[in-house]
Amino acid sequence: MATYECSSCGMAVNASCAKCDQPLENDHLNLDDGAVVQISICRSCEGKIKSPQCCGSDMSCSI
Repeated sequence: MATYECSSCGMAVNASCAKCDQPLENDHLNLDDGAVVQISICRSCEGKIKSPQCCGSDMSCSI
């Protein structure tokens, strides 16, 4: 399962899709304005959410 961890305080969360019960994977989304946003994606149903944040920044992911 993917674990997202805050590099500042060490807080960690596990993330899985409530629809498919599959682990979410770290990914990115390229926006039309050229910006890149970190997201979490379910490879099974292709759902995606903004990756979790803590201490004001995106949490990093390790699988």
